[in-house]
Amino acid sequence: MPAPKVLISDALSEAAVQIFRDRGIDVDFQPNLGKDKEALAAIIANYDGLAIRSNTKATAKLLAEAAKLKVIGRAGIGVDNVDVPAATAKGVIVMNTPFGNSITTAEHAIAMMFALARQIPQADASTQAGKWEKNRFMGVELTGKTLGVVGCGNIGANVADRAIGLKLKVIAYDPFLSPERAVALGVEKVELDQLLARADIITLHVPMTDKTRNILSEENLAKTKRGVRIVNCARGGLVDEQALRAALDSGHVAGAAFDVFVTEPATENVLFGHPNVICTPHLGASTSEAQENVALQVAEQMSDYLLSGAISNAVNFPSISAEEAPRLKPFVSLAEKLGSFLGQLTEAPIKGIRITYEGAVAAMNTRALTSAAVTGVLRPFLADINMVSAPAIAKDRGIVIDEIKREGGVSEFESVIRITVDAEDMPRDAAGTVFHDGKPRVIEIRGIEIEAALTPHMLYVRNHDRPGFIGSFGSVLGEAGVNIGTFNLGRESEGGNAIAFVAVDAPVPPEVLAKIQDIPQVKRVRPVNF
Repeated sequence: MPAPKVLISDALSEAAVQIFRDRGIDVDFQPNLGKDKEALAAIIANYDGLAIRSNTKATAKLLAEAAKLKVIGRAGIGVDNVDVPAATAKGVIVMNTPFGNSITTAEHAIAMMFALARQIPQADASTQAGKWEKNRFMGVELTGKTLGVVGCGNIGANVADRAIGLKLKVIAYDPFLSPERAVALGVEKVELDQLLARADIITLHVPMTDKTRNILSEENLAKTKRGVRIVNCARGGLVDEQALRAALDSGHVAGAAFDVFVTEPATENVLFGHPNVICTPHLGASTSEAQENVALQVAEQMSDYLLSGAISNAVNFPSISAEEAPRLKPFVSLAEKLGSFLGQLTEAPIKGIRITYEGAVAAMNTRALTSAAVTGVLRPFLADINMVSAPAIAKDRGIVIDEIKREGGVSEFESVIRITVDAEDMPRDAAGTVFHDGKPRVIEIRGIEIEAALTPHMLYVRNHDRPGFIGSFGSVLGEAGVNIGTFNLGRESEGGNAIAFVAVDAPVPPEVLAKIQDIPQVKRVRPVNF
Protein backbone atom coordinates (compact mmCIF):
# COMPACT_ATOMS: atom_id res chain seq x y z
CA MET A 1 0.00 0.00 0.00
CA PRO A 2 1.52 3.37 -0.97
CA ALA A 3 2.45 5.82 1.79
CA PRO A 4 -0.08 8.58 2.50
CA LYS A 5 0.75 11.90 0.86
CA VAL A 6 0.47 15.20 2.74
CA LEU A 7 0.69 18.67 1.22
CA ILE A 8 1.89 21.51 3.45
CA SER A 9 0.71 24.69 1.72
CA ASP A 10 1.60 27.22 4.46
CA ALA A 11 4.74 27.86 6.50
CA LEU A 12 5.33 25.09 9.05
CA SER A 13 8.60 24.51 10.86
CA GLU A 14 11.17 22.05 9.55
CA ALA A 15 10.71 20.03 12.74
CA ALA A 16 7.04 19.52 11.85
CA VAL A 17 7.94 18.49 8.30
CA GLN A 18 10.40 15.99 9.73
CA ILE A 19 7.69 14.43 11.93
CA PHE A 20 5.76 13.46 8.80
CA ARG A 21 8.90 12.01 7.20
CA ASP A 22 9.90 10.08 10.32
CA ARG A 23 6.43 8.50 10.44
CA GLY A 24 6.79 7.27 6.85
CA ILE A 25 4.46 9.84 5.24
CA ASP A 26 5.27 11.28 1.81
CA VAL A 27 5.29 15.02 2.46
CA ASP A 28 5.29 17.84 -0.11
CA PHE A 29 6.38 21.12 1.53
CA GLN A 30 5.26 24.15 -0.53
CA PRO A 31 4.90 26.95 2.05
CA ASN A 32 3.80 29.64 -0.43
CA LEU A 33 1.24 27.57 -2.33
CA GLY A 34 -1.66 28.57 -0.07
CA LYS A 35 -1.56 32.10 -1.47
CA ASP A 36 -2.22 30.81 -5.01
CA LYS A 37 -5.67 29.21 -4.89
CA GLU A 38 -5.66 28.19 -8.57
CA ALA A 39 -2.31 26.42 -8.33
CA LEU A 40 -3.44 24.72 -5.12
CA ALA A 41 -6.69 23.54 -6.71
CA ALA A 42 -4.74 22.11 -9.67
CA ILE A 43 -2.79 19.63 -7.50
CA ILE A 44 -4.95 19.01 -4.39
CA ALA A 45 -6.41 15.81 -5.90
CA ASN A 46 -3.04 14.08 -5.36
CA TYR A 47 -3.03 14.29 -1.55
CA ASP A 48 -4.49 12.44 1.42
CA GLY A 49 -3.79 15.25 3.88
CA LEU A 50 -3.51 19.04 3.81
CA ALA A 51 -1.60 20.88 6.55
CA ILE A 52 -2.28 24.62 6.73
CA ARG A 53 -2.09 27.79 8.78
CA SER A 54 -4.25 30.81 7.86
CA ASN A 55 -3.16 31.67 4.29
CA THR A 56 -4.68 28.58 2.68
CA LYS A 57 -8.44 28.79 2.18
CA ALA A 58 -10.00 25.33 2.16
CA THR A 59 -13.22 26.36 0.41
CA ALA A 60 -16.01 24.16 -0.90
CA LYS A 61 -14.62 24.78 -4.40
CA LEU A 62 -11.17 23.53 -3.39
CA LEU A 63 -12.64 20.54 -1.55
CA ALA A 64 -14.60 19.61 -4.67
CA GLU A 65 -11.24 19.00 -6.38
CA ALA A 66 -9.81 17.04 -3.43
CA ALA A 67 -10.77 13.54 -4.52
CA LYS A 68 -8.42 11.68 -2.12
CA LEU A 69 -8.35 14.10 0.80
CA LYS A 70 -9.00 12.52 4.18
CA VAL A 71 -7.82 15.14 6.69
CA ILE A 72 -7.12 18.86 6.96
CA GLY A 73 -4.87 19.91 9.82
CA ARG A 74 -4.97 23.56 10.92
CA ALA A 75 -1.92 24.62 12.94
CA GLY A 76 -3.82 26.97 15.26
CA ILE A 77 -7.25 27.25 16.84
CA GLY A 78 -9.37 29.12 14.30
CA VAL A 79 -10.80 27.20 11.34
CA ASP A 80 -12.47 30.22 9.73
CA ASN A 81 -10.45 29.50 6.58
CA VAL A 82 -11.91 25.98 6.28
CA ASP A 83 -15.43 25.25 5.03
CA VAL A 84 -16.12 22.70 7.75
CA PRO A 85 -19.62 21.68 6.54
CA ALA A 86 -18.24 21.07 3.03
CA ALA A 87 -15.37 19.04 4.47
CA THR A 88 -17.76 17.01 6.62
CA ALA A 89 -20.00 16.29 3.64
CA LYS A 90 -16.97 14.82 1.85
CA GLY A 91 -15.90 12.81 4.88
CA VAL A 92 -12.80 14.96 5.46
CA ILE A 93 -11.71 15.24 9.09
CA VAL A 94 -10.81 18.79 10.11
CA MET A 95 -8.34 19.02 12.99
CA ASN A 96 -7.02 22.05 14.86
CA THR A 97 -4.66 22.64 17.79
CA PRO A 98 -6.98 24.37 20.25
CA PHE A 99 -4.60 25.09 23.12
CA GLY A 100 -1.23 25.64 21.43
CA ASN A 101 -1.24 29.44 21.32
CA SER A 102 -3.38 30.46 24.31
CA ILE A 103 -0.51 31.97 26.30
CA THR A 104 0.80 33.89 23.30
CA THR A 105 -2.60 35.43 22.54
CA ALA A 106 -3.15 36.35 26.20
CA GLU A 107 0.25 38.06 26.34
CA HIS A 108 -0.55 40.05 23.20
CA ALA A 109 -3.78 41.32 24.80
CA ILE A 110 -1.86 42.43 27.89
CA ALA A 111 0.76 44.12 25.67
CA MET A 112 -2.02 45.97 23.84
CA MET A 113 -3.40 47.22 27.17
CA PHE A 114 -0.02 48.68 28.12
CA ALA A 115 0.40 50.20 24.66
CA LEU A 116 -3.04 51.86 24.98
CA ALA A 117 -2.49 53.08 28.53
CA ARG A 118 0.87 54.70 27.74
CA GLN A 119 0.37 55.52 24.02
CA ILE A 120 3.60 53.70 23.26
CA PRO A 121 3.32 53.44 19.44
CA GLN A 122 2.37 57.10 19.08
CA ALA A 123 5.12 58.24 21.47
CA ASP A 124 7.67 56.09 19.64
CA ALA A 125 6.76 57.58 16.25
CA SER A 126 6.90 61.12 17.64
CA THR A 127 10.22 60.62 19.43
CA GLN A 128 11.91 59.00 16.44
CA ALA A 129 10.70 61.96 14.36
CA GLY A 130 12.73 64.20 16.67
CA LYS A 131 9.80 65.98 18.33
CA TRP A 132 10.30 65.12 22.05
CA GLU A 133 6.62 65.76 22.92
CA LYS A 134 6.86 64.84 26.59
CA ASN A 135 3.72 66.72 27.64
CA ARG A 136 1.59 65.35 24.78
CA PHE A 137 1.63 61.72 25.86
CA MET A 138 0.02 61.73 29.30
CA GLY A 139 -0.81 58.11 30.08
CA VAL A 140 -2.86 56.31 32.70
CA GLU A 141 -1.82 53.66 35.23
CA LEU A 142 -3.27 50.18 34.92
CA THR A 143 -2.91 49.54 38.65
CA GLY A 144 -6.28 49.78 40.35
CA LYS A 145 -8.25 49.99 37.11
CA THR A 146 -11.18 47.67 36.41
CA LEU A 147 -10.61 45.24 33.54
CA GLY A 148 -13.73 43.74 31.96
CA VAL A 149 -13.02 40.35 30.38
CA VAL A 150 -15.72 39.28 27.91
CA GLY A 151 -15.29 35.51 27.60
CA CYS A 152 -13.41 33.75 30.38
CA GLY A 153 -12.41 30.52 28.65
CA ASN A 154 -8.82 29.37 28.19
CA ILE A 155 -7.39 32.61 26.79
CA GLY A 156 -9.64 34.92 28.82
CA ALA A 157 -8.65 33.13 32.03
CA ASN A 158 -4.96 33.56 31.18
CA VAL A 159 -5.53 37.29 30.59
CA ALA A 160 -7.40 37.58 33.90
CA ASP A 161 -4.60 35.80 35.76
CA ARG A 162 -1.96 38.15 34.38
CA ALA A 163 -4.11 41.23 34.95
CA ILE A 164 -4.64 40.30 38.60
CA GLY A 165 -0.85 40.04 38.93
CA LEU A 166 -0.65 43.60 37.58
CA LYS A 167 -3.04 44.72 40.35
CA LEU A 168 -6.09 45.33 38.16
CA LYS A 169 -9.56 44.45 39.44
CA VAL A 170 -11.00 41.89 37.03
CA ILE A 171 -14.70 41.47 36.29
CA ALA A 172 -15.82 38.84 33.78
CA TYR A 173 -18.87 38.21 31.64
CA ASP A 174 -19.25 34.62 30.43
CA PRO A 175 -22.58 32.74 30.52
CA PHE A 176 -20.66 29.49 31.07
CA LEU A 177 -18.47 30.72 33.93
CA SER A 178 -19.59 29.11 37.18
CA PRO A 179 -19.42 31.05 40.46
CA GLU A 180 -16.93 28.48 41.78
CA ARG A 181 -14.67 28.87 38.74
CA ALA A 182 -14.86 32.67 39.08
CA VAL A 183 -13.71 32.44 42.70
CA ALA A 184 -10.86 30.12 41.71
CA LEU A 185 -9.73 32.59 39.03
CA GLY A 186 -10.03 35.56 41.38
CA VAL A 187 -12.53 37.40 39.16
CA GLU A 188 -15.98 38.82 39.84
CA LYS A 189 -18.66 37.31 37.61
CA VAL A 190 -21.05 39.97 36.25
CA GLU A 191 -23.69 40.41 33.57
CA LEU A 192 -22.71 42.14 30.34
CA ASP A 193 -24.48 45.43 31.16
CA GLN A 194 -22.66 45.59 34.52
CA LEU A 195 -19.33 45.00 32.80
CA LEU A 196 -20.01 47.72 30.24
CA ALA A 197 -20.91 50.22 32.94
CA ARG A 198 -17.98 49.49 35.27
CA ALA A 199 -14.95 48.57 33.15
CA ASP A 200 -12.11 51.03 32.49
CA ILE A 201 -10.71 48.57 29.94
CA ILE A 202 -12.67 45.92 28.03
CA THR A 203 -10.90 42.95 26.43
CA LEU A 204 -12.71 40.45 24.21
CA HIS A 205 -12.00 36.71 24.27
CA VAL A 206 -15.03 35.01 22.71
CA PRO A 207 -15.43 33.15 19.40
CA MET A 208 -17.43 34.59 16.50
CA THR A 209 -20.98 33.24 16.61
CA ASP A 210 -24.41 34.66 15.86
CA LYS A 211 -24.72 35.43 19.57
CA THR A 212 -21.38 37.28 19.84
CA ARG A 213 -21.36 39.14 16.52
CA ASN A 214 -21.23 42.89 17.31
CA ILE A 215 -21.38 42.14 21.04
CA LEU A 216 -19.99 45.67 21.30
CA SER A 217 -22.71 47.20 19.13
CA GLU A 218 -23.53 50.91 18.92
CA GLU A 219 -26.09 50.35 21.68
CA ASN A 220 -23.64 48.52 23.95
CA LEU A 221 -20.81 50.97 23.31
CA ALA A 222 -23.16 53.72 24.53
CA LYS A 223 -23.53 51.81 27.82
CA THR A 224 -19.78 51.88 28.51
CA LYS A 225 -18.07 54.26 30.92
CA ARG A 226 -16.81 57.45 29.26
CA GLY A 227 -13.08 57.10 28.72
CA VAL A 228 -13.15 53.31 28.31
CA ARG A 229 -10.39 51.57 26.37
CA ILE A 230 -11.20 48.54 24.23
CA VAL A 231 -8.91 45.64 23.22
CA ASN A 232 -9.83 42.99 20.65
CA CYS A 233 -7.35 40.18 20.04
CA ALA A 234 -10.07 37.55 19.48
CA ARG A 235 -12.09 37.81 16.25
CA GLY A 236 -13.01 40.55 13.81
CA GLY A 237 -16.70 41.43 13.93
CA LEU A 238 -17.12 41.29 17.70
CA VAL A 239 -17.17 45.11 17.64
CA ASP A 240 -19.17 47.35 15.32
CA GLU A 241 -16.20 49.13 13.76
CA GLN A 242 -18.23 52.07 12.41
CA ALA A 243 -19.88 52.65 15.79
CA LEU A 244 -16.52 52.40 17.55
CA ARG A 245 -15.01 55.01 15.22
CA ALA A 246 -17.86 57.37 16.06
CA ALA A 247 -17.36 56.76 19.79
CA LEU A 248 -13.62 57.46 19.40
CA ASP A 249 -14.32 60.64 17.46
CA SER A 250 -16.69 61.86 20.16
CA GLY A 251 -14.23 61.03 22.91
CA HIS A 252 -16.58 58.59 24.65
CA VAL A 253 -14.05 55.80 23.98
CA ALA A 254 -10.56 56.94 24.94
CA GLY A 255 -8.69 54.38 22.84
CA ALA A 256 -8.84 51.04 21.08
CA ALA A 257 -6.25 48.37 20.29
CA PHE A 258 -7.22 45.86 17.60
CA ASP A 259 -5.37 42.80 16.33
CA VAL A 260 -8.34 41.50 14.30
CA PHE A 261 -10.73 43.07 11.83
CA VAL A 262 -13.98 42.30 10.01
CA THR A 263 -12.10 42.09 6.70
CA GLU A 264 -8.58 40.63 6.65
CA PRO A 265 -6.01 41.31 5.38
CA ALA A 266 -7.05 44.78 6.55
CA THR A 267 -5.35 47.09 4.06
CA GLU A 268 -7.91 49.77 4.89
CA ASN A 269 -10.31 50.13 7.78
CA VAL A 270 -12.52 52.80 9.33
CA LEU A 271 -10.39 52.66 12.50
CA PHE A 272 -7.13 53.34 10.71
CA GLY A 273 -5.65 56.81 11.13
CA HIS A 274 -7.37 57.67 14.41
CA PRO A 275 -4.77 59.04 16.84
CA ASN A 276 -6.03 56.88 19.71
CA VAL A 277 -6.14 53.58 17.84
CA ILE A 278 -3.40 50.93 17.82
CA CYS A 279 -3.54 48.18 15.21
CA THR A 280 -1.51 45.02 14.64
CA PRO A 281 -1.86 42.53 11.74
CA HIS A 282 -3.43 39.54 13.56
CA LEU A 283 -0.32 38.82 15.63
CA GLY A 284 -2.10 37.15 18.56
CA ALA A 285 -0.55 33.74 17.89
CA SER A 286 2.66 35.05 16.35
CA THR A 287 5.50 34.00 18.61
CA SER A 288 8.13 31.47 17.70
CA GLU A 289 7.09 29.28 20.65
CA ALA A 290 3.41 29.19 19.69
CA GLN A 291 4.10 28.63 16.01
CA GLU A 292 6.42 25.73 16.79
CA ASN A 293 3.98 24.17 19.29
CA VAL A 294 0.98 24.15 16.96
CA ALA A 295 3.05 22.96 13.98
CA LEU A 296 4.40 19.96 15.88
CA GLN A 297 0.96 19.14 17.27
CA VAL A 298 -0.78 19.18 13.90
CA ALA A 299 1.93 17.01 12.32
CA GLU A 300 1.53 14.37 15.05
CA GLN A 301 -2.28 14.42 14.88
CA MET A 302 -2.42 14.11 11.09
CA SER A 303 0.15 11.32 11.09
CA ASP A 304 -1.81 9.37 13.70
CA TYR A 305 -4.99 9.64 11.68
CA LEU A 306 -3.49 8.76 8.30
CA LEU A 307 -1.55 5.76 9.65
CA SER A 308 -3.91 4.31 12.27
CA GLY A 309 -7.26 6.07 11.99
CA ALA A 310 -6.89 7.67 15.41
CA ILE A 311 -8.66 11.04 15.61
CA SER A 312 -7.76 13.86 18.00
CA ASN A 313 -8.78 17.53 18.21
CA ALA A 314 -11.20 17.16 15.33
CA VAL A 315 -13.77 19.92 14.97
CA ASN A 316 -16.18 17.69 13.06
CA PHE A 317 -15.71 14.26 14.65
CA PRO A 318 -14.91 12.88 18.13
CA SER A 319 -11.84 10.97 19.23
CA ILE A 320 -12.50 7.34 18.39
CA SER A 321 -10.49 4.50 16.99
CA ALA A 322 -10.75 3.35 13.39
CA GLU A 323 -12.36 0.07 14.54
CA GLU A 324 -15.14 1.81 16.44
CA ALA A 325 -15.98 4.38 13.78
CA PRO A 326 -18.47 2.44 11.57
CA ARG A 327 -20.63 1.32 14.51
CA LEU A 328 -20.49 4.60 16.39
CA LYS A 329 -20.85 7.07 13.54
CA PRO A 330 -24.69 7.17 13.30
CA PHE A 331 -24.99 7.48 17.09
CA VAL A 332 -22.40 10.27 17.11
CA SER A 333 -24.59 12.09 14.60
CA LEU A 334 -27.69 11.46 16.73
CA ALA A 335 -26.04 12.67 19.95
CA GLU A 336 -24.66 15.85 18.37
CA LYS A 337 -27.92 16.74 16.60
CA LEU A 338 -30.06 16.09 19.67
CA GLY A 339 -27.65 18.27 21.67
CA SER A 340 -27.64 20.95 18.98
CA PHE A 341 -31.44 20.98 18.95
CA LEU A 342 -31.56 21.61 22.69
CA GLY A 343 -28.68 24.10 22.56
CA GLN A 344 -30.46 26.15 19.92
CA LEU A 345 -33.52 26.34 22.18
CA THR A 346 -31.51 27.42 25.23
CA GLU A 347 -30.62 31.05 25.95
CA ALA A 348 -30.13 31.01 29.73
CA PRO A 349 -26.79 29.91 31.26
CA ILE A 350 -26.40 26.12 31.33
CA LYS A 351 -25.78 24.40 34.66
CA GLY A 352 -25.70 20.76 33.59
CA ILE A 353 -26.15 18.26 30.77
CA ARG A 354 -27.41 14.73 31.44
CA ILE A 355 -27.11 12.03 28.77
CA THR A 356 -28.89 8.71 29.31
CA TYR A 357 -28.05 5.70 27.13
CA GLU A 358 -30.68 2.98 26.99
CA GLY A 359 -30.39 -0.44 25.37
CA ALA A 360 -27.57 -1.58 23.05
CA VAL A 361 -26.00 1.89 22.77
CA ALA A 362 -25.18 1.77 26.51
CA ALA A 363 -22.54 -0.88 25.79
CA MET A 364 -20.74 1.26 23.18
CA ASN A 365 -17.94 3.82 23.63
CA THR A 366 -20.26 6.40 25.16
CA ARG A 367 -17.39 8.78 25.92
CA ALA A 368 -17.32 9.77 22.26
CA LEU A 369 -21.11 10.03 22.21
CA THR A 370 -21.16 12.22 25.33
CA SER A 371 -18.51 14.49 23.78
CA ALA A 372 -20.68 14.74 20.67
CA ALA A 373 -23.77 15.60 22.75
CA VAL A 374 -21.95 18.26 24.78
CA THR A 375 -20.47 19.71 21.60
CA GLY A 376 -23.92 19.94 20.06
CA VAL A 377 -25.36 21.71 23.10
CA LEU A 378 -22.53 24.24 23.40
CA ARG A 379 -21.68 24.94 19.75
CA PRO A 380 -24.45 27.55 19.31
CA PHE A 381 -22.53 29.57 21.92
CA LEU A 382 -18.92 28.49 21.27
CA ALA A 383 -18.18 28.13 17.56
CA ASP A 384 -14.61 26.87 18.02
CA ILE A 385 -15.57 24.01 20.35
CA ASN A 386 -14.76 20.50 19.15
CA MET A 387 -15.69 17.06 20.32
CA VAL A 388 -12.36 16.55 22.06
CA SER A 389 -12.25 19.85 23.93
CA ALA A 390 -15.98 19.94 24.79
CA PRO A 391 -15.79 18.06 28.14
CA ALA A 392 -12.85 20.18 29.35
CA ILE A 393 -14.55 23.40 28.28
CA ALA A 394 -17.75 22.35 30.05
CA LYS A 395 -15.75 21.55 33.21
CA ASP A 396 -13.95 24.91 33.09
CA ARG A 397 -17.34 26.63 33.00
CA GLY A 398 -18.76 24.59 35.86
CA ILE A 399 -21.23 22.68 33.68
CA VAL A 400 -21.91 19.29 35.27
CA ILE A 401 -21.97 16.39 32.78
CA ASP A 402 -23.87 13.29 33.92
CA GLU A 403 -23.78 10.04 31.96
CA ILE A 404 -26.28 7.29 32.78
CA LYS A 405 -26.30 3.81 31.21
CA ARG A 406 -29.23 1.41 31.17
CA GLU A 407 -28.33 -1.63 29.10
CA GLY A 408 -31.62 -3.39 29.77
CA GLY A 409 -34.50 -2.78 27.39
CA VAL A 410 -36.62 0.12 28.66
CA SER A 411 -38.46 1.06 25.47
CA GLU A 412 -39.66 -0.35 22.18
CA PHE A 413 -36.44 0.78 20.49
CA GLU A 414 -33.17 -1.17 20.48
CA SER A 415 -31.15 1.91 21.43
CA VAL A 416 -32.21 5.30 22.79
CA ILE A 417 -30.21 8.41 23.69
CA ARG A 418 -31.89 10.93 26.01
CA ILE A 419 -30.42 14.38 26.68
CA THR A 420 -31.53 16.85 29.33
CA VAL A 421 -30.07 20.37 29.38
CA ASP A 422 -30.45 21.93 32.82
CA ALA A 423 -30.43 25.72 32.27
CA GLU A 424 -31.03 28.44 34.85
CA ASP A 425 -34.52 29.15 33.53
CA MET A 426 -35.79 25.57 32.97
CA PRO A 427 -34.69 22.08 31.89
CA ARG A 428 -35.09 21.01 28.24
CA ASP A 429 -35.06 17.39 27.10
CA ALA A 430 -35.32 15.24 24.00
CA ALA A 431 -34.73 11.61 23.03
CA GLY A 432 -33.77 9.92 19.80
CA THR A 433 -32.75 6.67 18.17
CA VAL A 434 -31.07 5.36 15.03
CA PHE A 435 -33.22 3.28 12.71
CA HIS A 436 -31.91 0.45 10.54
CA ASP A 437 -31.32 2.90 7.70
CA GLY A 438 -28.60 4.48 9.85
CA LYS A 439 -30.41 7.82 10.09
CA PRO A 440 -31.06 9.55 13.43
CA ARG A 441 -34.64 10.26 14.51
CA VAL A 442 -36.16 12.30 17.32
CA ILE A 443 -38.69 10.16 19.20
CA GLU A 444 -39.57 12.38 22.16
CA ILE A 445 -39.49 16.12 23.02
CA ARG A 446 -40.54 17.51 26.43
CA GLY A 447 -42.00 14.10 27.29
CA ILE A 448 -44.23 14.14 24.20
CA GLU A 449 -43.86 11.25 21.76
CA ILE A 450 -43.05 12.31 18.22
CA GLU A 451 -41.10 10.74 15.37
CA ALA A 452 -39.11 13.04 13.11
CA ALA A 453 -36.02 12.81 10.92
CA LEU A 454 -33.44 15.55 11.48
CA THR A 455 -33.01 17.62 8.32
CA PRO A 456 -30.87 20.71 7.63
CA HIS A 457 -33.68 23.26 8.15
CA MET A 458 -36.53 22.74 10.60
CA LEU A 459 -39.13 24.62 12.60
CA TYR A 460 -39.95 23.65 16.19
CA VAL A 461 -43.37 24.83 17.30
CA ARG A 462 -45.03 24.57 20.71
CA ASN A 463 -48.75 25.03 20.42
CA HIS A 464 -52.16 24.40 21.94
CA ASP A 465 -53.85 21.32 20.48
CA ARG A 466 -56.82 23.17 19.03
CA PRO A 467 -58.48 23.15 15.60
CA GLY A 468 -57.14 25.52 12.98
CA PHE A 469 -53.44 25.43 13.84
CA ILE A 470 -52.30 23.22 10.96
CA GLY A 471 -54.31 25.15 8.40
CA SER A 472 -53.07 28.54 9.58
CA PHE A 473 -49.49 27.32 9.84
CA GLY A 474 -49.52 25.83 6.34
CA SER A 475 -51.10 28.98 4.91
CA VAL A 476 -48.39 31.24 6.36
CA LEU A 477 -45.62 29.08 4.90
CA GLY A 478 -47.43 28.66 1.60
CA GLU A 479 -47.96 32.39 1.16
CA ALA A 480 -44.26 32.92 1.88
CA GLY A 481 -43.21 30.31 -0.70
CA VAL A 482 -41.68 28.02 1.93
CA ASN A 483 -42.03 24.34 1.02
CA ILE A 484 -42.69 21.77 3.76
CA GLY A 485 -40.70 18.55 3.51
CA THR A 486 -42.16 16.63 6.45
CA PHE A 487 -44.69 17.58 9.14
CA ASN A 488 -44.52 15.70 12.46
CA LEU A 489 -46.95 16.22 15.34
CA GLY A 490 -47.22 15.11 18.95
CA ARG A 491 -49.39 16.04 21.92
CA GLU A 492 -49.69 15.36 25.65
CA SER A 493 -53.45 14.88 25.51
CA GLU A 494 -56.45 15.92 23.44
CA GLY A 495 -56.73 19.71 23.62
CA GLY A 496 -53.53 20.00 25.69
CA ASN A 497 -49.93 20.95 24.98
CA ALA A 498 -48.67 19.91 21.56
CA ILE A 499 -45.56 20.23 19.43
CA ALA A 500 -44.81 20.27 15.72
CA PHE A 501 -41.40 19.51 14.25
CA VAL A 502 -41.44 20.54 10.62
CA ALA A 503 -38.78 20.08 7.93
CA VAL A 504 -38.61 22.92 5.39
CA ASP A 505 -36.53 23.22 2.24
CA ALA A 506 -34.81 26.50 3.15
CA PRO A 507 -34.30 28.81 6.15
CA VAL A 508 -37.49 30.66 7.11
CA PRO A 509 -37.17 34.49 7.07
CA PRO A 510 -37.71 36.37 10.38
CA GLU A 511 -40.84 38.09 9.12
CA VAL A 512 -42.42 34.70 8.37
CA LEU A 513 -41.47 33.42 11.83
CA ALA A 514 -43.21 36.48 13.27
CA LYS A 515 -46.40 35.62 11.39
CA ILE A 516 -46.28 32.04 12.71
CA GLN A 517 -45.81 33.38 16.24
CA ASP A 518 -48.97 35.46 15.76
CA ILE A 519 -51.12 32.36 15.08
CA PRO A 520 -53.44 32.17 18.14
CA GLN A 521 -52.67 28.51 18.93
CA VAL A 522 -48.86 29.01 18.80
CA LYS A 523 -46.96 29.40 22.07
CA ARG A 524 -43.50 29.60 20.55
CA VAL A 525 -41.73 28.96 17.24
CA ARG A 526 -38.00 28.49 16.83
CA PRO A 527 -35.91 27.77 13.72
CA VAL A 528 -33.50 24.84 14.15
CA ASN A 529 -30.64 24.16 11.75
CA PHE A 530 -28.43 21.08 11.54
